[in-house]
Amino acid sequence: MTSPWNPGTPSPELSALARTERLVVALDFDGVASPLVPDPMAARALPETVEQIRRLTTLPDTIVSFVSGRSLHDLRIITEHEDDSPVALAGSHGAQYWFPGEGEAAPTGDATEEGAREELWAAARPIIDRYEGAEFEPKTFGMGVHTRRADRETEEKLFAEIDALAAERFPHWRRRAGHRVLEFSSRTEGKDAAIGVLRERFHATGILFAGDDVTDEDAMRVLQPGDLGVRVGPGESAAALRVDGPVDVARLLGALADERAAGRE
Repeated sequence: MTSPWNPGTPSPELSALARTERLVVALDFDGVASPLVPDPMAARALPETVEQIRRLTTLPDTIVSFVSGRSLHDLRIITEHEDDSPVALAGSHGAQYWFPGEGEAAPTGDATEEGAREELWAAARPIIDRYEGAEFEPKTFGMGVHTRRADRETEEKLFAEIDALAAERFPHWRRRAGHRVLEFSSRTEGKDAAIGVLRERFHATGILFAGDDVTDEDAMRVLQPGDLGVRVGPGESAAALRVDGPVDVARLLGALADERAAGRE
């Protein structure tokens, strides 16, 4: 059962996580670190979230990572991520990685059939361009269709056309639907894979994962005893805690940083 988190009330789950030996804080970006905005590439983390991430990364045995459906290239732009950043990145729903001190990891898994991505783009863009308020997002392993500027009727008709295209010509590609977005990828990894990679890479004894969308539930469902899932906003979830939005995410990260720092003194 998912319980609301109250900043003014001690949380046993958060306190236990703060004491773990090796902590990984994994955050979705859109709707979690950043509010959802009409232009996907205009998304930026709240200043208070940036500050709490900075605090966490200065603590011993504490790693912060963004785990996003964005391609690694776009994720680095919206997170304002520099080459010397201490923050790890998992992009494309766990198909791409960037690690502090190392950079972008070599790709693993099956490569996309040559030319298939461009074929999808060429077929989908004329459809998307016919719908007012719709936006095409090229991705490393596929594409996304955003409808944050469109009305719901437009979204329904557009998604139906794109679904029909994918079913006819790309039936084996993975489909993901989220908040005002529809995605198709030649890769099958989900955010559950990203959690596994981060756990192994950083020898995590505890993971906090915060997400706001359907695709984030893949990660929630693989969390283990000693981990903590946080659902941001409404919706059915396997998370233990729930907060209202990105402002509360910043507050929760601040509370976690406070408790972890106090425990390390």
